[in-house]
Amino acid sequence: MSNYVILPILIPLLTGIILMFFSRNVTASRIISVVSSLLFVGVSGYLVHLVKVNGILTHEVGEWKPPFGIVLVADMLSALLVLTTSIIGLCCILFSFHSIGIERERFYFYSFVQFMIVGVTGAFLTGDLFNLFVFFEVMLMSSYVLIALGGTKLQLRESLKYILVNVVSSALFVIAVGFLYSVVGTLNIADLSVRVEEADQPGIVTAIAMLLFVVFAVKGALFPLYFWLPGSYKAPPSVVTALFGALLTKVGVYAIFRVFFIIFYHDPSFTHTIIGYVCLFTIVAGCIGAIAYWDVEKIVIYNIVIAVGVITYGVTLTTEAGVSGALYYLIHDMIIKAALFLLAGAMFTITGTHSAKKMGGLIKRHPLLGWMFFIAVISLAGIPPLSGFIGKFLLVQGAAESHSYLFMAILLLSSLVVLYSVIKVFIHAFWREPKLTAQEEKGSPKGLLLPIALLLALSVFLGVGAEMVSPYISDAAKTLMNPSIYIDAVLKE
Repeated sequence: MSNYVILPILIPLLTGIILMFFSRNVTASRIISVVSSLLFVGVSGYLVHLVKVNGILTHEVGEWKPPFGIVLVADMLSALLVLTTSIIGLCCILFSFHSIGIERERFYFYSFVQFMIVGVTGAFLTGDLFNLFVFFEVMLMSSYVLIALGGTKLQLRESLKYILVNVVSSALFVIAVGFLYSVVGTLNIADLSVRVEEADQPGIVTAIAMLLFVVFAVKGALFPLYFWLPGSYKAPPSVVTALFGALLTKVGVYAIFRVFFIIFYHDPSFTHTIIGYVCLFTIVAGCIGAIAYWDVEKIVIYNIVIAVGVITYGVTLTTEAGVSGALYYLIHDMIIKAALFLLAGAMFTITGTHSAKKMGGLIKRHPLLGWMFFIAVISLAGIPPLSGFIGKFLLVQGAAESHSYLFMAILLLSSLVVLYSVIKVFIHAFWREPKLTAQEEKGSPKGLLLPIALLLALSVFLGVGAEMVSPYISDAAKTLMNPSIYIDAVLKE
């Protein structure tokens, strides 16, 4: 047992509580948030190292042995996602200093960012389905505050829809967990895998698995349950949208990977076929939305939908290359979506609009911002040698090995749509004649570019340094594809 596994949950939790007492002191809140986030990044990075050296780490809360007690599990997948979360959290906090506004800062903004990260991190590390629900709720309750914080008309309208959808999906989650416990008699993920395998996944368990898939599809914004996403993510400030787009939907995707690789993998001809078709429809629907709008944030939001479909299709691929590609693309997408939303926020700060048609010539006075946006665009589209290319290359390889030619074709076509949807923003917002004089600009990107640069540098590293990163991704894929590794580490059998 390793006590180190609980630290990535304790650090943001304690920080959020401490920040509650400094809500009116903005300077102190900023300092505490940055110091805590840097510590969180260091701890998360060391956790990845420990998992690489020692294998899967577990923490038995209260020293109650699984499957009877709560257990936290850090395998390579969860450790990598925790590290990615910590870096995105740090960058978004740095961006918020110059963008969120002092009124929101004084109204517990930094506390609720930390509490949301607690929920995200806990969801990645928990080894128990009920506690996955608990951490989902911690994450969602914090997001309810963040989406409404500021009290604009748009925020209040969209937050009602966002809360209603998530309350319904949370209720379905509890129902599914209750059904599963009544049938199988356990909620520990490793023990569930053993018992479902012993029972050869009867029809009732498959039905419960698909109910769980519906729940996670709502959280992850899969077709047709993504209807709430474009409006809800458009409402809050850009830094909040960056946190939501990079982290919240990916928790739903992670949950699908975890339960359908470790627990419900015995009837793939039914479960995985449905998941595959849902993912293909998701990619197509996202492509339609991405080319339909000129609003920069809306375009990036629909690109979230495309990416969720691409990543989740990895569940259906039967080769290590395909699963590795999905995981590589998952980490890439978390980073690049955060960067794109922050770039959209910087563009809004300068122009006062999110419409690419109302911008123009920004690269003349803001060349660094323009070229950073261009790097983000080509990384998102999967142009080599950036991180998006590595993930898509492995996905194409895995699709060919799994004979998933329809997915391969849709993936390649969607890459062209993605490139078109974001390059048109670059052309209109940065290359055309300037629409604003220096005096007419609404604000300055000063202080906003550093966190974006950090995210883009990481994206470039994931592409150029793929040889260094691939062994970690490969370890994560092997653990998913061999449930016995996870089971033996948790149950100590």
